[in-house]
Amino acid sequence: MQALSERVGEVVVGAAFVGYDPLSFPGLKTAVPPPEAALGPVITAVGRRGKYLVFELADGHRVLVHLSQGGRLDIEVPPKRTKPKGAVVRLRVSNDTALLVREFGTERKAGWWVLAPGDDGPLARLGPEATSEEFAELVRTSTDGRRIHTILRDQQTVAGVGRGYADDVLHRAQLSPYASLKSLSTSQREALVEAVVAVLADGLARERLRSGGLSENRLGEHFTVHGKHGLPCPRCGDDLQRVSYESPEVVYCPRCKTGGKVLADRRLSRLLK
Repeated sequence: MQALSERVGEVVVGAAFVGYDPLSFPGLKTAVPPPEAALGPVITAVGRRGKYLVFELADGHRVLVHLSQGGRLDIEVPPKRTKPKGAVVRLRVSNDTALLVREFGTERKAGWWVLAPGDDGPLARLGPEATSEEFAELVRTSTDGRRIHTILRDQQTVAGVGRGYADDVLHRAQLSPYASLKSLSTSQREALVEAVVAVLADGLARERLRSGGLSENRLGEHFTVHGKHGLPCPRCGDDLQRVSYESPEVVYCPRCKTGGKVLADRRLSRLLK
């Protein structure tokens, strides 16, 4: 999202939102102020907080966009009139450009917000950024008993890490996704802090090689282990395993991270009955 905010900023900063086409009923997440409040003021900056794109407007209003798990953002020059499958909203900009937000899959969680000056909206609930010293200090001192993978995905604890990066962070740190934060040694905590910074830096460097919006698969080709169960572990060569839930899955290497133990998994358990 950081790289995307930089690319979008190059296109729209200095222009203004002049219209919007609501293409999905649940797409707009706010009612006050009305979306018309975002029309007219110049866009002064495009940034990121957690997984939100943040459009700063000259009069203090802000527009947020969240792509969720299956979201895409197309930069249209000139704006189109089509309504692609999964389309959420088309935000039209004064420089003959539009930003089309659309979402694959069935979850329909992608959306946009218009915030009044001084209102943080959903941003107020976010934890510190993953690469911040505040989060590093939390990792070093917390007695949180939750699983590390759960903590990394909890946006109210740490902002900006999803399932994919959580898998890769724990693989780099050689930590089990089932290990609790409070159970880690001092050296393991430092390894976790270093892995978060390194994995996110690598991901950002790769994402900065893109151009335009985010019409392609977002990150799949960038991950080290996420989404690659059954393939050889890039560190030891053993097959990567997964723990499957209702929708998401956690990918890990038993040799590198769990002492050879294969973790309980509902799909595998059914096969073993």
